[in-house]
Amino acid sequence: MKDRAGRRRARRFAIGTAVVVALAGMNGPWLYRFGTEKYHQYKINKPEYKAANGKWEIIEFPEKYRQNTIHAALLRTGKVLLVAGSGNNQDNFDAKQFDTRIWDPVKGTIKKVPTPTDLFCTGHTQLANGNLLIAGGTKRYEKLKGDVTKAGGLMIVHNENPDKPITLPAGTKFTGKENKKTFVSKDPVLVPRAEKVFDKATGRFLRNDPGIGRIYVEAQKSGRQYETGTQDNYRVHGLSGADAQNTYGIAQKLALDKKDFQGIRDAFEFDPVAEKYIKVDPMHEARWYPTLTTLGDGKILSVSGLDDIGQLVPGKNEIYDPKTKEWTYTEETRQFPTYPALFLMQNGKIFYSGANAGYGPDDVGRDPGIWDVETNKFTKVPGLSDANMLETANSVLLPPAQDEKYMVIGGGGVGESKLSSEKTRIVDLKADDPKFVDGPSLDKGTRYPQASILPDDSVLVSGGSEDYRGRSDSNILEARLYHPDTNEFERVADPLVGRNYHSGSILLPDGRMMFFGSDSLYADKANTKPGKFEQRIEIYTPPYLYRDSRPDLSGGPQTIERGESGTFTSRAAESVKKVRLIRPSASTHVTDVDQRSIALDFEADGDKLTVTVPENKNLVQSGWYMMFVTDGEGTPSKAEWVHVP
Repeated sequence: MKDRAGRRRARRFAIGTAVVVALAGMNGPWLYRFGTEKYHQYKINKPEYKAANGKWEIIEFPEKYRQNTIHAALLRTGKVLLVAGSGNNQDNFDAKQFDTRIWDPVKGTIKKVPTPTDLFCTGHTQLANGNLLIAGGTKRYEKLKGDVTKAGGLMIVHNENPDKPITLPAGTKFTGKENKKTFVSKDPVLVPRAEKVFDKATGRFLRNDPGIGRIYVEAQKSGRQYETGTQDNYRVHGLSGADAQNTYGIAQKLALDKKDFQGIRDAFEFDPVAEKYIKVDPMHEARWYPTLTTLGDGKILSVSGLDDIGQLVPGKNEIYDPKTKEWTYTEETRQFPTYPALFLMQNGKIFYSGANAGYGPDDVGRDPGIWDVETNKFTKVPGLSDANMLETANSVLLPPAQDEKYMVIGGGGVGESKLSSEKTRIVDLKADDPKFVDGPSLDKGTRYPQASILPDDSVLVSGGSEDYRGRSDSNILEARLYHPDTNEFERVADPLVGRNYHSGSILLPDGRMMFFGSDSLYADKANTKPGKFEQRIEIYTPPYLYRDSRPDLSGGPQTIERGESGTFTSRAAESVKKVRLIRPSASTHVTDVDQRSIALDFEADGDKLTVTVPENKNLVQSGWYMMFVTDGEGTPSKAEWVHVP
């Protein structure tokens, strides 16, 4: 691999030198008129250049089909689901204009899909039956300081009655005992009954621990005079007798500060055949920016997010059962920042890389480690460089998945920090004492890098920006292939479109990569011109698709059980060097915990190729996969879809 990468670098240099020499031999005025851009186009379209570097091209949908794509997932039909919701556009949200598209990359067709609610900043993962589970989204857009007219914030409601819970309707009033100011709840809240606590040794009753409910409240009128500066106890209006005695509110500062986004509880399965959303049981917790991770038994773990009052969900994680379509809480709580990068390990535990999308305290849930969900034990993994720059970092399970090595790429400081990291960090979780070590560095500190697994076991790392949301015109138009076997980067063709916040990438069944989204805060170096959401799709064709031929693959079973084999037909069977099952992506906010590439054992006999699926259900989660074969040059076939039940 190292020699191959070296030959490619030498080849690119030689091609570039030959072109420069040829042009320099012509007269100066012609060279000037030819122009930098024309020369660039001439160079990147030469067959030799594409064979060494690949090729990027832009796809622009007809205007009526364009949207601000925030989420994308490859469906088992080979089509791509593109989800915008309100698309980070308050006007769309207010008008209840929520968008979804289905794009067929083979036929080039685009279809609008009715979108039931605002699935902006939702979570998603592939299910065993090929549906996509989507959970969470937006209840309210943030309000920046200066736009907030009514003082408000979090009210913690306590219920000291051990015999029954209490429900307070929307519009309930709370009046401070000291400040005498009244605030009104925006939604109903169920406050659980108090829990009786007994001495474990003697059985003697000790106390009642009050049930806790959390609700967003707001002053009745606008104005700074209704703000509060300190904690106070609040009387709940509309209660009498024991309810009035047992129920009260406690709030800290209620002010005109910035108000964060609020999440929703709604959950849906998207059916790729019917091409529609199907509503399922809502989550117990509202979540905005959650991560959904598939477990070995096919159930789905839902973690983190901002809740229906704009607060980080306080460690209440829950599990979805696709058979019953219902959610249940995990027994213990554990808190993470929003969109935490959580991956299922081969032993059934969860690896948290430390990467996240940002919301949450800077001292809670930031350390990477291994989480046993059943026991709630969390073992930290040390050695991570630039550990204070994990927001907007990318995390990828390096191929093949059996090696259980992870790479964390780039990232930035907490919040709108200008800090960004050029580091890559690698951890081998099969080591006796796992710890991170630095991998090859990027050229620049990079937030929002995309990392995409390819069928030849390389990883395409591209895009991102040096500053928060591309501020100061800091998008990075660079791409490189990472080769896990040599631990080296190889520069390839530069992308044409900058990609930062709200962008993502998807491996297509033909071996190409598609890129979507990008939401720059500003469009100029001086940060005076507002940015515009990037609606164009970009396709990268890797170098391996510019070779003379590629192996074929067909004729096998559509379903293969774990531990079982299936036989396919390929005229190139004897030249096949690798067989990979690649799980289709579901990508958003530099988070794609679905993608993984699993090595399959295989035997060739004439034009027959018999492959065997590993037995470990934590390695091979139930669901649909793309199966690729690659030859000795690393050229992949087109994918065959295989279902592992």
